[in-house]
Amino acid sequence: MRSRPDSGSVTVTAAIAAALVLLAAAFLSAGAGILGQAASACQAQPPASTAAATIPAAYLADYQKAAAEYGIPWTVLAGIGEIESGQGRSAAPGVHSGANPAGAAGPMQFGIGGLAGNTWGGAPIHPASGHTGGYGIDGDHDGIVNVYDPGDAIPSAAAFLKANGAPGLQAALFAYNHSDGYVTDVLDQAARYAAGGTRVLAAEQSPACQQAELGPLPAGTPGKVIAYAEAQLGKPYLWGATGPDAFDCSGLTMMAYRAAGITIPRTSQQQWASGRQVPASQVQPGDLVFFAGSDGTMAGPGHVGIVTGHDTMIDAPYTGQVVREESFSGSTDLVGFTRP
Repeated sequence: MRSRPDSGSVTVTAAIAAALVLLAAAFLSAGAGILGQAASACQAQPPASTAAATIPAAYLADYQKAAAEYGIPWTVLAGIGEIESGQGRSAAPGVHSGANPAGAAGPMQFGIGGLAGNTWGGAPIHPASGHTGGYGIDGDHDGIVNVYDPGDAIPSAAAFLKANGAPGLQAALFAYNHSDGYVTDVLDQAARYAAGGTRVLAAEQSPACQQAELGPLPAGTPGKVIAYAEAQLGKPYLWGATGPDAFDCSGLTMMAYRAAGITIPRTSQQQWASGRQVPASQVQPGDLVFFAGSDGTMAGPGHVGIVTGHDTMIDAPYTGQVVREESFSGSTDLVGFTRP
């Protein structure tokens, strides 16, 4: 039989390869464990401060239940409840019946018409089987969707915040009430309800927690694009900026695609014109989503973001805000989608 002088080296090489595979598996397992721990830390609910003892027990239970279901700090829901209705104690018009002058109703002051619009959906009180739109849900499962019932209003508020960018709390709260002062008031109140105050809320809103919420990346180019965008979460908007410390909307998308080895134009109008348009039914993570914005048109969009999932995107929104992940569901100035 002919000798096989390389058999020993082949055996050694195979053994080394096997060891490397096991080592890589160990690293992957450890990494998954670390990511899991990080996600758990982000999802942990804030402990209650002594100030939380002033919240009615039924309200507190509803806040904590809805928070656990939607991944939002219960203190933020309680902050909304305090600012809007004093935890249901207010006798102001609209809290227990009817609506306030702007058309808001219930302990969480959902819009049921008028200037506030109808974010609740349907009549203020209607059968759960007949609900056709809005954010009102039958949270207490009694068959009725009731804007005046905290058992329905509180989880409905959580669903609204989730649909509008939470755990990015500032953007979600601004969608709830278009006032920077309101956002500040709610977060200040939420901090008073949390043992540890603002530090707890800061952790919930950190880029690491927002990245954990986004979940695993898709493969290939979309994954690289989204990974770059995720790494910029929390950085400020600055008109004309392309990083590394600040971005405008099209600067972020351009640099995200550059990180994936793809060159796209600088402005949102140019990016829209040069990309291959994609029907809404075929949109995938990593695609670009365009809006008319405040300085554009439906033919020449002035704003662009990176699609991360169903009706969600990462974008650099406008002066005074930071790169964030938010919902674009219901946007009235949505122009369309492209795949560079």
